[in-house]
Amino acid sequence: MDRHDVIVIGGGVIGCSIAWRAAQHGLRVLLLERDQIGHGSTHAAAGMLAPVAALLDLGLASVAAWPGFAGELAQASGTPSRLRTDGTLLLARDRDEAEALERALAYREQLGLAVARLLPSRARELEPALAPTLRLALEIPAEATVDPRWVCDALTLAAAGAGAELREQTGVVALEHGGGGRVCGVVLSDGEQLEADHVVLAAGAWSADLAPVPVRPVKGQIMRLRDGDGPGLLRRTLRFEHGYVVPRGDGGYVLGASVEERGFDLRVTAGALYELLRDASELVPGLLELEVEEIAVGLRPGSPDNLPLIGPALTDGLILACGHYRNGILLAPLTATIVLDVLAGAAPPDAVAPARYEAQVAVA
Repeated sequence: MDRHDVIVIGGGVIGCSIAWRAAQHGLRVLLLERDQIGHGSTHAAAGMLAPVAALLDLGLASVAAWPGFAGELAQASGTPSRLRTDGTLLLARDRDEAEALERALAYREQLGLAVARLLPSRARELEPALAPTLRLALEIPAEATVDPRWVCDALTLAAAGAGAELREQTGVVALEHGGGGRVCGVVLSDGEQLEADHVVLAAGAWSADLAPVPVRPVKGQIMRLRDGDGPGLLRRTLRFEHGYVVPRGDGGYVLGASVEERGFDLRVTAGALYELLRDASELVPGLLELEVEEIAVGLRPGSPDNLPLIGPALTDGLILACGHYRNGILLAPLTATIVLDVLAGAAPPDAVAPARYEAQVAVA
């Protein structure tokens, strides 16, 4: 049987980042993707690089890594970087939302994070497309965005250039176990068996199909809009209760996203799209003049605490890199670093260590 140092299951941004970094370190890497690389939740992601409270330290570290990560990707792939550092505005439409923003302001100031309270008039000076009914805004200058589709395309080129083997349309149906129960490879849907010293499970919402990890699909619907006159409606990312608008810089905008506990349901629903447009257009009326370019559905890989599982499973030979929920793009550089450290024998950070779910992640 063909043998590799590392087999990575899953061709989203997490799996591709791990494959690239591992190949760069001289490991013989094989990445297996059940469909097309980058066409799962990565394809539907907006690409906001915004640390969340539950993972603040790790999130900040990953945000700090993104300029270098994107720069390396641009050089390795021969494509221009799609990282944008224009910052974010948090917006409130009414009194209740304004009170929530005041609490967010106090919390960010307590943590020492860069944030500024803006009167509606000042917010509209920064973004003239905002509605005059805006109640309050916060400016977060340090937040950035990146186009996940560019990231995955660039990762594919970079990983292949570093020597990784990438296979699409290759489903894994089981993990192969050797002496002592150690994971020693995978079994493909056609019956082929592949051996590896380590297997990395980065299959997103489908990870639980291969190991008893507490990962579930969380449906998200988004819209991609386009301004035929080119860029200019918005420069910054806008976040508001239940949604966001992310400008791509080329006249395109990502409007999202619903959060639905509906299992592996990939249907587009009128109600979810209506709510997205209704809420966003109350803040940016000009969005209603844009062309609907695409409607997409993604399945976020959620965990019980919505924090990722990164590190060794209880069964030797298996490393988890799943359950990133809404933070897969943000944490991609850091996840790849943690997995490489684990391959070298280091322990992962406690906040993401699979050991916190030992009963669930044990592999029979």
